[in-house]
Amino acid sequence: MALKLPIYMDHNATTPMDPRVLEAMLPYFTEKFGNSASRNHEFGWEAEDGVKLARKQVGGLIGADPKEIIWTSGSTESNNLAIKGVADMYKDKGRHIITAIHEHKATLDPCKRLAKMGYDVTWLEPAADGIVTAKQVAEAIREDTILVTIMWANNELGTINELPAIGKVCKEKGVLLHTDATQAVGKIPVDVNAAGVDLLSGSAHKIYGPKGAGFLYVRRRKPRVRLTPIIDGGGHERGMRSGTLNVTGIVGLGKACELCRLEMDEETARLSKLRDKLDQGILSQLEHAVINGKADQRLPQTTNISFPYVEGESMMMAIKEIAVSSGSACTSASLEPSYVLKALGLGDEIAHSSIRFGLGRFTTEEEVDFTIDKVVTAVKKLLELSPLYEMVLEGIDINAIEWGAH
Repeated sequence: MALKLPIYMDHNATTPMDPRVLEAMLPYFTEKFGNSASRNHEFGWEAEDGVKLARKQVGGLIGADPKEIIWTSGSTESNNLAIKGVADMYKDKGRHIITAIHEHKATLDPCKRLAKMGYDVTWLEPAADGIVTAKQVAEAIREDTILVTIMWANNELGTINELPAIGKVCKEKGVLLHTDATQAVGKIPVDVNAAGVDLLSGSAHKIYGPKGAGFLYVRRRKPRVRLTPIIDGGGHERGMRSGTLNVTGIVGLGKACELCRLEMDEETARLSKLRDKLDQGILSQLEHAVINGKADQRLPQTTNISFPYVEGESMMMAIKEIAVSSGSACTSASLEPSYVLKALGLGDEIAHSSIRFGLGRFTTEEEVDFTIDKVVTAVKKLLELSPLYEMVLEGIDINAIEWGAH
C-alpha cells in the first residue's frame, strides 16, 4: 500500500475520530434527537439514556462515580469552571492558589485573571526535566491555600507530573487538587481516588472523540467539592453548568472513553514501541539532537526533540509532508518560542528549534520510518546551511559571542 501524504504526527493537538465513535453518535443526530432535559416524553428519555451511559463510560475510565461527571464543551471550559468555581466558593477560607509556569494556557489564564482580582497565585517552576514534584507543592502550601492546580501530563513534552504523590500532599493539608488531565486521560491509567484528585478536566477530541465535548470530574465525598457556576440558567448538571446538553458530543465522548479503557494496554505497548523507534532513529543519526523533558517519565505517544543550530520555521518547511507542531497548538499563531520549553531553562534558539511529535491510534510503522528519514535528511541539509553550526564545527563557543548591534 502506498504511503498517504501528508502524515499526521500531531495527535496532542487533536485526534481523528474513531469510526466506532461516529457510529455511536449518528442515531442521536436524527432519530434520537430529543433534549435530555425533556422529562415528559420518550424523545427526552432516549437522549437522557445516552447521556447516562456516557457518564458511566467516562466514570469507568477514571475510577469515578457517574454522578461526579459534569459535562462541558471541553477542557478549557472545565479548567475555568474548576479554578474560578473553587476560588469563588472558598474565598472566605483563603485566596491562595498554586499552579506551575508551564501549564496549558487554559490553566494559566484563569489563574492570571484571579491574580488581577486579588487572589495570590504561586507559580511553581519545574526542574530541567519538566516535572513538578510533590515536594515543591508541599513547600508552597500555606494556611490560606484553597487550590492546587497541576496538570497530569504536559501537552508539549509528554512529561508526567508526580501524581498521585501531589494528591497525597494536598489530602494531608486539606487543600483541593485540580488536575488538567487532557493529555493523560485515555493514554495512561488515571484513577481519581488512588491519585487523591478532587477535580479533573478531560476532552473528547484528544481521545478520538468529537470536538466541543468535555467533562469535569467533581468529587462528591471526602470532601464534597462545591463550585460557583460560570454559566447560570436552568440548573443543569447539579447546578454547576446550565445549558442544553450536547447529547451527540456526550455520547461520542462516552464511547471514546470506553474504547480507551478497553484498548489502553495494547495501545500503550504499540505506541511506546513506535515512539522509541522514532527517538532512536533520529537521535542515532543526529549527534546534537536531544529529547526535551524526562525521557523515562513521558506519555507513551509523545516526544519533543530539539535540533540545535537549526531554525524551527525552516525545519517545519523542510518536513511539510509531516504534520507536527513547534510549541502548543493553542498559541502557535505567534512566532514566540515555546514558553513550556523556556520554563525548562532552554534558550530561545533551542526552544525555537524544537519539534513535538504526537503519535496516535492509526499511526503506522511505515509512517514512523518515513518521518525518521525525512527529519534526518532535512536537519542534515539545514545544518550545512547554518552559519552557527559552522562556528561550532570550528570550535567557537557561540554562547560566549557578543553579537554587535547593526
